[in-house]
Amino acid sequence: MLKPGDPAPDFDLPSAVAGRATRTRLRDLKNELVVLFFYPHDFSFVCPTEVTGFNHALADFKAEQSAVLGASVDSVDSHIRWAEELGGIGYPLLADEGGKLARAFGVLDDKEPVALRATFILDSKRAVAYALASPFNVGRSISETLRVVRAIRTGHLCPADWEPGVAFGPNELKY
Repeated sequence: MLKPGDPAPDFDLPSAVAGRATRTRLRDLKNELVVLFFYPHDFSFVCPTEVTGFNHALADFKAEQSAVLGASVDSVDSHIRWAEELGGIGYPLLADEGGKLARAFGVLDDKEPVALRATFILDSKRAVAYALASPFNVGRSISETLRVVRAIRTGHLCPADWEPGVAFGPNELKY
């Protein structure tokens, strides 16, 4: 699995955005940060809670100058049908058929073969700033991902459970 500091692999993949098929290229994204989350499959049990959760928080991520991208091994057609069933998704769902992107990020489960439930935050130079993987049966926290985006954007030391607006001086940090 890629770790903080590793360069993110560039990609140009088919994607579903707002009910239509298009292509998404990492190099074309102008946002300061990119949140790329992998999930196992469309039309599954845990994945829709995450996909819709990111969609509900999309304005908050955009306010933090961050793009959100979801990726699974499903086809664009599957993404379009599923997104419609979920009430619409306002960010790209990447069609990583064959799992090449998931493999490049080190999160393809070859036994299944599907992507692990993994989250990457890429910085402005498109290096990994944050990486997290979860078991298939445990959904990730969208609010925690947003908290991490905000912490990264400060450029400062941010202790555990830091929240925006909470100042910590060097004398307040205990090791």
